[in-house]
Amino acid sequence: MKSKNSLQAAVIGVGSMGRNHARVYNEMPDAELAAVVDLDEALVNETARLRGAPGYTDYRAMLAEVEPDAVTVAVPTQAHHQVVLDALEAGCHVLVEKPIAATLDEGRGMIERAAELERVLAVGHIERYNPAVIELKRRLGSGMLGQIFQIHARRLGPFPARVRDVGVIVDLAPHDLDIMCYLTGKRVRRLYAETEQEIHTDHEDLFSGMIRFEDGVLGILNINWLTPTKIREITVTGQRGMFLANLLTQDLYFYENAQADGLDWNHLSLLRGVGEGEMVRLRLNRREPLRAELEAFVSAARGESDEIVSGADGLEALRLAQALVQSGRENRLVEVDLLV
Repeated sequence: MKSKNSLQAAVIGVGSMGRNHARVYNEMPDAELAAVVDLDEALVNETARLRGAPGYTDYRAMLAEVEPDAVTVAVPTQAHHQVVLDALEAGCHVLVEKPIAATLDEGRGMIERAAELERVLAVGHIERYNPAVIELKRRLGSGMLGQIFQIHARRLGPFPARVRDVGVIVDLAPHDLDIMCYLTGKRVRRLYAETEQEIHTDHEDLFSGMIRFEDGVLGILNINWLTPTKIREITVTGQRGMFLANLLTQDLYFYENAQADGLDWNHLSLLRGVGEGEMVRLRLNRREPLRAELEAFVSAARGESDEIVSGADGLEALRLAQALVQSGRENRLVEVDLLV
């Protein structure tokens, strides 16, 4: 049953991701799906019928007529800037799908305008709400792994025909860049990328990269649109062993370093070897990350919490992704601190 004070939420762009936003808003007790918008009339009519909300092909008309409290913006990246600004000017809190914008200047402008209007601007880095990532962050924060040496992300899968305006780095790497920054809590100092363009008409579709954090942790990213099955994994290697998070199944495993068994924190600096120990599958409470993300957004829009991926977080992920694109094109190491 919906609350009497349900937040009125609209979804602008009902492609594959936007349709899921519409579904979840429709299921939430403290939010009500007020409208859906898309340029594709057949698609918006189908979504509107399925979810019992009015459909529009003009988002500006929807903003003026419906006056929603909050909107999800799930349109192509090149349109993020204008749609988000229009929604903010209409008084809406906004969750924009990643990447935050097509350029850093556009992203900065969106963040500044949201602050001026005192509106929430959240970015849809959905993996932050994956139970495996949340538990991994908690375990690392407790010191369970000791010193962290390396974080390795693999995000592989088939080519999505829907993506034409950006390459695999800007489309997918922000997920893992954001996770790595979230897990370490540190800034990236430098990075390097190798890219290939095999089947995409305009952009890279295979990418391998390395990033070095300010505390010395090494990040490795392997991402492509050329693998005939989906793989979404994060491994974190440290003194006491390795965590493996499967983001698709929401499983988290710990592989023990037997050589560290029995060492207390003061003696971990004396670690001289690595040996195979026990493997433990950690218990998690699985849930849909998108539901958790939208609950956090609605709570922030109500002024009840700030557990969102902020515009600043989204901008940093875009900054790093664009630096990786630059590195791949120019075949050189990029010092992140020197970027504007």
